[in-house]
Amino acid sequence: EALVRWPHPSRGYLSPSSFIPLAENSNQIESLGEMVLKESCQVAYKLIKLGYPIKVSVNLNPRQLVNRNLPEIVSKILRETDLPAQSLILEMTENAIVNDMGRASRILREIKKLNVTIALDDFGTGYSSLTLLRELPIDILKIDKSFVHKLGENANDLKIVQAIIGLGKKLGLTVIAEGVETEEQVDLLTKHGCFYQQL
Repeated sequence: EALVRWPHPSRGYLSPSSFIPLAENSNQIESLGEMVLKESCQVAYKLIKLGYPIKVSVNLNPRQLVNRNLPEIVSKILRETDLPAQSLILEMTENAIVNDMGRASRILREIKKLNVTIALDDFGTGYSSLTLLRELPIDILKIDKSFVHKLGENANDLKIVQAIIGLGKKLGLTVIAEGVETEEQVDLLTKHGCFYQQL
């Protein structure tokens, strides 16, 4: 997963929460998003050429998701970087989509035609999860880390995780658990059929 950081001259590397709001308020967020996407694809292509069969996952900002030119931008970047479309995963959160689901759905369907993989991030924390699964061309469901964090301690979290895994499987989706940090979490997730996990 591509993680953007700002190398500040005196404060060191800043996390997205430090500068994304500034980029949004100054109308630079789409340019920043495009730059991150292009650089991620370039690096992924270099790794593939070195023999590493990887996929790169890049987060989309809500404003990118309602830009009708996004499919064209993605297609152009894939051509310029030579990255195979099936090696790119675009991630978005539920909250990024819910404000204009119809428009986001149309844009994502155009992107899917390029053979790019679509992932729904932080699943379970938004307001219209099941509607999103019905309406959007999703390939990957990522269980939010808030449900994984106390998986061995909280019985309700385990039930919710089991339900999400079952739902994902029934819909033919790949399910990934986020925020996995302990062997107990790994064992529980694996036992219940979630074999893809990330820190």
